[in-house]
Amino acid sequence: MLIYDILAVVFILGSVLPLIQHQHWMFRVWEFGRIQLLLLQLLTFIIGVLFFSSLETFYIITAVLLGLAIAQNIYILVPYTFLYGRTKKADVTQGSQSISILSCNVYQFNTAYDRLIHLVQEVKPDILLTMESNQAWDDALSVLETEYTHYKKVALENTYGIHFYTKLDVKSVQVHYFVSDDLPSIEARIQLENTKQFTFFGVHPPPPSPTEEDTSRERDGELLALGKKVLDTKGPVIVVGDFNNVAWAKSSVLFRKTSKLIDPRIGRGFVSTYHAKYKVLRFPIDLCFHSPDIFIQDFRTLHNVGSDHLPLYCNFFLNETEEAQEDQVETLDEAEAEDVEEMIEDGEAEDGDRPTVATE
Repeated sequence: MLIYDILAVVFILGSVLPLIQHQHWMFRVWEFGRIQLLLLQLLTFIIGVLFFSSLETFYIITAVLLGLAIAQNIYILVPYTFLYGRTKKADVTQGSQSISILSCNVYQFNTAYDRLIHLVQEVKPDILLTMESNQAWDDALSVLETEYTHYKKVALENTYGIHFYTKLDVKSVQVHYFVSDDLPSIEARIQLENTKQFTFFGVHPPPPSPTEEDTSRERDGELLALGKKVLDTKGPVIVVGDFNNVAWAKSSVLFRKTSKLIDPRIGRGFVSTYHAKYKVLRFPIDLCFHSPDIFIQDFRTLHNVGSDHLPLYCNFFLNETEEAQEDQVETLDEAEAEDVEEMIEDGEAEDGDRPTVATE
């Protein structure tokens, strides 16, 4: 009975702590494991009913709170399952060629370079984005440059290097540093065969954790500053990368509303990417968002390349006249807009404690 009581309290706290709007990792880390937390809460609730049910006040209170926590997590997670409806691509005329993106956090200390190179050669994406790619990865990936003739490379040793490669014509490409001079993001304006264009953003902010940043201020500030940049960008836009955040977290939702983009996981599935080696502990932190004139054809993970993240693959087309997805765009209310400005200011003011050269 004591073990049940302890587990029930811990799993209730797992749902309560994220509700506290504090950016310390102790409050934010619980958002990542909501899938696993829901399963543990359900299991604990069932065990309690079958083996420990009583009229004691403590049991009744924990059972009710567990029930509420389960309901809360179901409410939050159901939109990211097939139970939630979404626009089918078959209903929309394809207005451009199909474009494919492969996004992968390679894990800086992973030396199995050939595994990613072979995957790229197998899948043949139009765009490749790598994160945590340092000089050693830069050297290894240079073999792709004969086919991927347009690229932008920011090789860093602090686990925030980022590399962009594409076969498509590039009108412009630039590197942004939204909140810190050691956290690069990439913006590229892409030209398609039929004169259509779209803008690609690649991003990788730092996570709140006991081993990295104490708070989520830099992560949240960077994502929301990027959201405002996206909002000012004309034409179709797609944003991909290791967000170090789950799609249902407050700052991810605020990013989606600020940028007026759509999350392709809604109505499709979790498409979890981390941790690559432990399926039961996996959750989605490599995210993708797109404007309503981009229609997703394929969205899935690919096989492990030796990293702690699974590669994320996305295939899509443009249709700038179709309004089938406009109703999926959400916008900020007044209070949320104030939160966004405050979180950007906090992110810019935060002094991240990252070494220039990271060690494993």
